[in-house]
Amino acid sequence: MNQDIASTKQLQDIANVLRRDVAVMTTNAGSGHPTSCFSCAEIVSCLFFSEMSLDITNCNNPDNDEFILSKGHAAPVLYSALFRAGCIKDNLNHLRKLHSRLEGHPVPKSFPWVKIATGSLGQGLGVGIGMALAARLEGRKYRTFVLLGDGEMAEGSVWEAFSLAGQYKLNNLCAIIDVNKLGQTGETMLGYKLDDYKRRAESFGWNVIKINGHDIEEIIRSLGKIGKTNKPLCIIAKTIKGKGVSFLEGKNGWHGKVLDYRELGQALDEIPKGHMPSVKIRPPKKTDIEENKLLIKINNYKPNINISTREAYGKALASISLGDLKSVVLDAEVGNSTYSNLAENSSARFIQTYISEQNMISIALGLSVKGFKPFASSFASFLSRAHDQIRMADISSGNISICGSHCGVSIGEDGVSQMGLEDIAMFRSLPNSTILYPSDAVSCEKLTKFSHRNKGITYIRTTRSKTPILYGNNENFPIGEFKVLFSSKKDRVIIISSGITVHEAIKAYYKLKSKNINAAVVDLYSIKPIDGKKLNSFIKSHGKKIVVVEDHYPEGGIGEAVISALKNTSIKISHLAVREIPHSGTPEQLLKKYKIDSDAIVEAVEKIKN
Repeated sequence: MNQDIASTKQLQDIANVLRRDVAVMTTNAGSGHPTSCFSCAEIVSCLFFSEMSLDITNCNNPDNDEFILSKGHAAPVLYSALFRAGCIKDNLNHLRKLHSRLEGHPVPKSFPWVKIATGSLGQGLGVGIGMALAARLEGRKYRTFVLLGDGEMAEGSVWEAFSLAGQYKLNNLCAIIDVNKLGQTGETMLGYKLDDYKRRAESFGWNVIKINGHDIEEIIRSLGKIGKTNKPLCIIAKTIKGKGVSFLEGKNGWHGKVLDYRELGQALDEIPKGHMPSVKIRPPKKTDIEENKLLIKINNYKPNINISTREAYGKALASISLGDLKSVVLDAEVGNSTYSNLAENSSARFIQTYISEQNMISIALGLSVKGFKPFASSFASFLSRAHDQIRMADISSGNISICGSHCGVSIGEDGVSQMGLEDIAMFRSLPNSTILYPSDAVSCEKLTKFSHRNKGITYIRTTRSKTPILYGNNENFPIGEFKVLFSSKKDRVIIISSGITVHEAIKAYYKLKSKNINAAVVDLYSIKPIDGKKLNSFIKSHGKKIVVVEDHYPEGGIGEAVISALKNTSIKISHLAVREIPHSGTPEQLLKKYKIDSDAIVEAVEKIKN
């Protein structure tokens, strides 16, 4: 019969139902991680059928408690719990099949009850921080529960998350560590040293409880501690990998290995068989939220000033953040360089993630899936360490704007460690990305505001140097297109550039003109997508010869983006890019040394024009 509170026996029965489901579905699939599911069966049972509040008819109810399976390889136990709770009706025996929603690791695109893709370990807790912060920002009462494997506790990104959650005192966040001692190849770093886990988590400001992860009553009592202090809750659950099946319990060598049908029969004989108890899932309480109003100010720029695009980005953030309650700015402790501090100083919604770029992206994803629009900023070079988080955010269909400042050799004396020279290639490789590289403050303002409403991952590349205003404040910048700055019927070559090299191309244009050489100049502000048909048509009508110049390594950069978009081998191309690891120097010296300045452009045009 239905009841408001599940009994200890019912929850244990459900845990065994989950184990039986997992055993059958993974054997039928021929692959999976049953032993990793068995160790957390009681934890999942208590979460879904006792502690969490869920609208089982609506996965997108904004007041639902959130669950993140950071140990994404345990997906079968999550699918089983959702099926048994009445949230889904999928055939569990279609696990890992081509046309099934039940993928090997959870992906929200095909399975909306999962909010983020997991499987690349060490990222779930950072996303949980984003969800917990979203609840706080919006005044909602939902809690976020993150189930981590003990193996992934070796990931540094996990401890970035522990540190920041403690700093922000997120008492609506609960991390549960499934300490089953065994990883993929052997014992985990700490094994069963629960006190070591406890000391580490406590040092970051968490309320920590050690429990037997197979004791229903202990699990229920520990989950009940969430929100009872001003600290986030960490539950360290000692479990047994393969729990419930004698020949699997605590045995190494079974990670990612399924039972054959003979072993399956033996396992089902050992796991207690019973009917699924009829347990009522507690629905969430509705929270009334003030309607979001969009009143975004437009900044106007005088034509006779020099201003960096990074500063224009900051100004755009300040106006967006104050005009849209769902906009949040994040920065990795370089806000006075990225200029995101303009948003921070305007009392907009700002989150300082400190020097933890991986965590910043994970938090941005958590905010995104809860309906916020995050803007995450850092040096372009430092974003490379967060590539996996960016990749997983893309897989998770996150809507995130990411700004990389300090791009290329044009940053000058700071040296190569600070120069973003791989960033365009990194973002181009993502299936759902948009890449924007404004050349002046007006285009940066407009493109930043476009990114506010764009879907997917939007990358904005900004420049350190102050540059002249090129466009009027009423100019628009449609995504996928380009601007023609100079053009005539006598043009013999087209110079295609973006960002800082647009200004070098303009200098080159006047130098060429003094030599009676006519060249068109294109500002390719949208690097991905590119309207290849329109660009190809323009090039064909202007001599079929182009010089592409970029402050980036040649691999994966603007030149390759143009070549890919054109799909036309009859066009003659000269490609200027940074072709070696650069040195410190002034911006002017470095642009010249690595042959992407106006003189190099003139030389390239003179060579290719005949």
